[in-house]
Amino acid sequence: MAVMSAQLLRNDGWGLFVALPFTMGFAAALIYGVRQPRSLGGCVGVACLSTALLGAALLGLAFEGMLCLLMALPIALPLAAFGGAFGYVVQRRRWLHSRTSAFLSALLIFVPGIQWMEHVAAPTPPVCMWFVPRSTSKPRPKRSGNEWFLFLKFLRLRSGCFEPVSLIPSALGSRAPGSTGAFVEPIEVWDEPRRLKFSVTSNPAPMEEWTPYSHVEPAHLHGFLVSNGGQFLLTPLPNGGTRLEGITWYRHSLWPTAYWRLWSDAIIHQIHSRVLRHIQEEAENQRQ
Repeated sequence: MAVMSAQLLRNDGWGLFVALPFTMGFAAALIYGVRQPRSLGGCVGVACLSTALLGAALLGLAFEGMLCLLMALPIALPLAAFGGAFGYVVQRRRWLHSRTSAFLSALLIFVPGIQWMEHVAAPTPPVCMWFVPRSTSKPRPKRSGNEWFLFLKFLRLRSGCFEPVSLIPSALGSRAPGSTGAFVEPIEVWDEPRRLKFSVTSNPAPMEEWTPYSHVEPAHLHGFLVSNGGQFLLTPLPNGGTRLEGITWYRHSLWPTAYWRLWSDAIIHQIHSRVLRHIQEEAENQRQ
């Protein structure tokens, strides 16, 4: 079901990230308690184990990379545990023992049904905006030399997310090279020295996957984070400094949007912070 959703239907949403882990946890608890009632801890444990084994299989069979699995874990594992708790309640009822096959058959139909409805409905991804200001009047923070990504900074591992390689395009407004490829960014508004606005006509992959194989490129990488355009706005400050605002308009086709936007906003913020800090350093060096 996971492969069908991600590879065939190209559908990364409620069916894959919500319905599937809940159903797997529910089914695992039902199977675990089919011969005798099990404890709540046991049902939740096998429910979480089923989801962990799915992740290991996707990684081992080169369908997914470690980074995507880690990003899905905070939503998939609690849902699997929730399904296991439901399975615990159901498997304690004596009448279930003659109806286990019917329960499991219904569960097998439930997830593909959600996935197919999403595929047919094909909802339009919402356009999101991320805004980061920086002022040259504030003292610069000390650079750590490396930028860590969310909780991975504690593990001291690089995230694999897109990072600008050069902040100077190879041709004015044409290409912005990065670690996973180049953005093609034709300029729409050039109002020197106040505003620069550009659209994005081509996006690179937002990240490089961690994988034991030479290369893994899941299909959803090309729809996880798609930039529509951006803008730099400069505003003079009374103290002689300048306020620089970076804005990015983007969309992604993963649901639930509220959860996945936490990750996409964090990636955009990482890119913004590096670009704006570089501009700040260049401006202050020239002023000195």
